[in-house]
Amino acid sequence: MERAARLTAIVPATKAPETLERVRAAIEAAAAPPEEILVVDGPYEAGPAEARNAGAQRASGDVLVFVDADVIVHRDAFVRIRDAFGSDPGLGGVFGSYDDEPAEGDTVSAFRNLLHHHVHQSSPGPAKTFWAGLGAIRRDVFLEMGGFDDAYGVPSIEDVELGLRVTDAGHRIELAPAIQGTHLKGWTLPGMVRGDVLHRAVPWLALLLKHGRLPTSLNLGWRHRVSALASVGVAGGVAARRARVLVPSLALLVALNHTFYELLWKKLGPQKAALGVGLHVMHHLSAVAASPLALWVYLRGRRRAEP
Repeated sequence: MERAARLTAIVPATKAPETLERVRAAIEAAAAPPEEILVVDGPYEAGPAEARNAGAQRASGDVLVFVDADVIVHRDAFVRIRDAFGSDPGLGGVFGSYDDEPAEGDTVSAFRNLLHHHVHQSSPGPAKTFWAGLGAIRRDVFLEMGGFDDAYGVPSIEDVELGLRVTDAGHRIELAPAIQGTHLKGWTLPGMVRGDVLHRAVPWLALLLKHGRLPTSLNLGWRHRVSALASVGVAGGVAARRARVLVPSLALLVALNHTFYELLWKKLGPQKAALGVGLHVMHHLSAVAASPLALWVYLRGRRRAEP
C-alpha cells in the first residue's frame, strides 16, 4: 500500500501581514492539517515567488500546499487536497477557489473577490495554469520545474507562469472548486485597476505571446473574450451617448455573465450588484487597454534575447 503523502503548508509573509496569525491558526485548526507549516517571513523585500521558493527548499513534505497570508482555509481544505493526491497518483497539482463570503464588504472588495470565486467555480477540471492562493503541487514536480520565477518581484502571475511550465512538461493540474478559503484582502478602485493592468493583464498577455497560444479556461475562455468586446461597446456607447451602441452591448454583456451578476445580486443586493456590472466593465477594459503595453513588453524581451 502506498504511503500517504505528507503535506507542507508554505505561507509567504515577508511584508509582516496583519492577517498572518489568523491564517496560521486556521491551518493548524483544520481537519487533517499539514504535517509541516512553514511561514517565510523574510527578507522583507522578497516577493511572494521568492518566498515560496525559499519555503519549498526547506520543506520535507511530499506535497507543497501554498496558502497566501490573507487566506483563511476552510476546515476541510487539507482533507480534500489529501484525497485528490491519494486517489490520483498521476496528479501533479491541484488548486481551489476563494469562497463566496469575502471578509471585506465594500463594493470593490466584494466584487473583486466574488469575481475570482465565480471564475474558479465555473471552471472545474483540468487546468493549464496554477493558483498559489490555495494550491498544492507535488514537491518533486515543483523542484523539477525550478519553482516559481522569482523575477516577479511583486504579486503577479508567477503561479500562472509556473502552471504553464508544469503542464507543458506533461504533468496534470486540476482545479477543484470545493477546496476553498476566505479572502481577507480589501481592494480600492485605483488598486484594482492598477493591479489588473500592470500586474495581471500586461505580464499575462506578454507570457501568452511568448508561448504562442491562448488557454481557453478560466478568464481566457471565449465568454470572457466576447465580454471584453461587449465592454468596449458599453464604454463607447456611454462616451458617444449612443443608445444603439450602448443597449445591445450591455445586453450582450449581461447575457454572457448573468450567472455572475445573479451572484452579485444575491450576495450584495441590487444597488451594489449594479455597481458591480460597472466594475466588471472596467475590469475588461483594463485588459483591453493593457494589450499594446503587453505587446511592447513582449517585443522588448525578444530584442533583449537576441544575440
